[in-house]
Amino acid sequence: MRYFSGQRSLSALRPVSFLSRVLLLLDFVREGDTVVIHSMDRQARNLDDLRRVVQTLTARGVRVEFVTARLTFTGEDSPMSTLLLSVMGSFAEFERALIRERQREGIALAKQRGAYRGRKKALSTEQVNAMLARVRAGVPKAEIARDLGLSRETVYQYLRNG
Repeated sequence: MRYFSGQRSLSALRPVSFLSRVLLLLDFVREGDTVVIHSMDRQARNLDDLRRVVQTLTARGVRVEFVTARLTFTGEDSPMSTLLLSVMGSFAEFERALIRERQREGIALAKQRGAYRGRKKALSTEQVNAMLARVRAGVPKAEIARDLGLSRETVYQYLRNG
């Protein structure tokens, strides 16, 4: 038995992370296996992804069980179970959208109050100026990132934003 677990976090919401988990699962499962999923919203980012994953698994002879919805899909599903997958998946997607909307509203209100400042800057003004001087001198950005303990993307963000 092998467990593929994931938690709902910012990194879990990134498409690469989601895709890599699904691909790992698809690569591992074999005909006759059962994939047990706690909740539909844990399996897919939206209804289209949910349907695609369930159809791909069941087409390979894998049984898919959703614990909270008490639904099981085998590939020989009735029109009613297909409807339930769509309805329950739509509700999960809708609920996720509401949560994101409330989160955006909460952040906007917190910013108005001055309580939300975002993430602390990785570099001080002096470090940014020194980094810019090194870039102008032709030092590779990957080397600058290593020296400052940053990712290259963070260095590029500082270059774009000044």
